[in-house]
Amino acid sequence: MKLKVYLEPLGCPKNLIDSETMLGLMKEDGYIISDNPSEAEIVIINTCGFINDAKEESINKIIELGYLKNNKLKLLVVAGCLAERYQSVLTDELPEIDVIVGTGNVSEIVDVITKGIDATNEENGRCVIIRAGEISNNIPEALPRKMLTPNHTAYLKISDGCDNICSYCIIPTLRGKYRSRKIENIVNEAIDLTKRGVKEIILVAQDTTRYGIDIYNKLMLPELLSQLNDVEGIKWIRILYAYPEMITNELIDTIASCERACNYIDMPIQHSSNEILAKMNRRSTKEMLISVIGRLRANIPNITIRTTLIVGFPGEKQEHFEDLETFVEENKFDRLGVFSYSKEEGTLAETFADQIESKIKEDRRKKIMEIQQSISLMHNRNKIGQTYEVIIEEILEDNEYVGRTYADAPEIDGVVYFYSKLSREIGDIVNVRINNAIEYDLMGDVTNEFAK
Repeated sequence: MKLKVYLEPLGCPKNLIDSETMLGLMKEDGYIISDNPSEAEIVIINTCGFINDAKEESINKIIELGYLKNNKLKLLVVAGCLAERYQSVLTDELPEIDVIVGTGNVSEIVDVITKGIDATNEENGRCVIIRAGEISNNIPEALPRKMLTPNHTAYLKISDGCDNICSYCIIPTLRGKYRSRKIENIVNEAIDLTKRGVKEIILVAQDTTRYGIDIYNKLMLPELLSQLNDVEGIKWIRILYAYPEMITNELIDTIASCERACNYIDMPIQHSSNEILAKMNRRSTKEMLISVIGRLRANIPNITIRTTLIVGFPGEKQEHFEDLETFVEENKFDRLGVFSYSKEEGTLAETFADQIESKIKEDRRKKIMEIQQSISLMHNRNKIGQTYEVIIEEILEDNEYVGRTYADAPEIDGVVYFYSKLSREIGDIVNVRINNAIEYDLMGDVTNEFAK
């Protein structure tokens, strides 16, 4: 009889897809998937190792779930970015770990766990099974997935790895070189997802705009979007992690012309100061960013632009920060998140002089978010009186619901609270007229409920 398995997914949507793949492979092999770690004989923690806070969360979760070895737990498996990055440290410092699986070895999860169970049964002292270090493996195709997202939404990984050598980032070390999947494989997976009831496809990669350059010798995201636009059953196609340097006029025109492509783009820019951008080893300049933002807004009706910033990067002087403040105030992003710079072991920026004090970094982060809060409230108030298609995420009570518009990616953007006279289901798409707004969320009512 196969054992019960519980998986704890941590980190980004790309990591979530790896978690879904591991669960899919284990389910296919006959393992029983459990939602309760205390009932599981095998626990997998798919870790994040991107920044210090994520590493701390991962380690705390390993320790927390490791205590279950006093109960039914037979095998504790640590997978993902932290496992790839700190294989020997984890095995030395956390004796509860039995198996290590790196980011390039996700497809081998069943074999690795089998070896881990065999080693445990032999009872010849501790024997940690490690399967890692193959970060540039080709992305396996047609692997099963057990979805961890709601049935109507799915992430779709179009590539793995990264060829951008940003001075603050460890991702190339954890995920390897940039490797695109073939278009036909991505489209086939999208078709399979729609058969499961998925209405929203969210394209993810370390850099979605670089898609195809390695296998087709040209930027192929526009072509991929065009082919996905022909897949029946998809309502929304959303793009995350689009680097501004690769946002071409062809891509902009394709988003504008594809009816299923959301008028939404997530475009991490990190900073506005050319001096800081150069130290970050980013390819963009402030002038380029302003041009891209202008072209997006001029050519895609009601485009929602989301971005992320880093404050407190080594050498960020007050004048650089003031440049960023002005940039945010003038460009009025629809969505914006801010990270305080995290000094990461193994990155070039770790060696830079003029590291910024934690308090200054946090003060700067709060200041940008205060500016953005006012901008977001302005954008939301401008939506009062307008009607939007909303996909239902949660059922509250008394005919009250929570959903998202095309302008809202799950987990990271705002939501719409609304009332409906009729009974609705999660995943339904309804028309909601907005009647109120706060800084990040909207309120409204379903329209034309009894119209024929």
